[in-house]
Amino acid sequence: MKKYVAEFFGTFWLVLGGCGSAVLAAAFPELGIGLLGVSLAFGLTVLTMAYAIGHISGCHLNPAVSIGLWIGGRFDAKELLPYIISQVIGAVVAGGVLFVIASGAAGFDASAGFASNGYAQHSPGGYSLVSVLVAEIVLTMFFLLVIMGATDERAPQGVAPVAIGMCLTLIHLISIPVSNTSVNPARSTGVAFFQGEWAISQLWLFWLAPVVGAVLGAMIYRYLGSHETRAH
Repeated sequence: MKKYVAEFFGTFWLVLGGCGSAVLAAAFPELGIGLLGVSLAFGLTVLTMAYAIGHISGCHLNPAVSIGLWIGGRFDAKELLPYIISQVIGAVVAGGVLFVIASGAAGFDASAGFASNGYAQHSPGGYSLVSVLVAEIVLTMFFLLVIMGATDERAPQGVAPVAIGMCLTLIHLISIPVSNTSVNPARSTGVAFFQGEWAISQLWLFWLAPVVGAVLGAMIYRYLGSHETRAH
């Protein structure tokens, strides 16, 4: 049970920190943190939580990561559903807390976006469904490659959270204009619930693409990291 509670709080922190920076601070008059700041915020949530709860739950914070680690042989199938449920609940509760905070400002309107992920007219840069699909699959694939490589017992010890956090930062630097960056179905669900309109109707893509990408990344690392490959 402690593992599931850890995943709840970890995913809560990711959504509050990452999406909160986008909603509350990205365009704050004159002192907004911009896309770079939001990208760093997402990376920092993973970095800090990896050190806080990595030794308790593995700090997945993401259904796609949990599925990818299962495919990669690093995670027990019986834990998969409880982890995903914990992550989604944590994300939705964080979305609710963020909604309460943000609604304290005059003129706040969650239907305007609320850091939700989207494609076509709801992509920040107007990118098509295909562009968003490809970006989310490829970026989640590389996210899993980095996660599995950095946490391999043969990798340098103690610095995996830094590599993973910086990878997520880089992913956001690439793709905020494309999809507002998901690579995480729980993160997408947590804010879509409060946006309440188009974000919910487009949510399917932000479950499908990250999961496909995570499976591909895990399969690639299983090949690259195998003993047979290492022997040569």
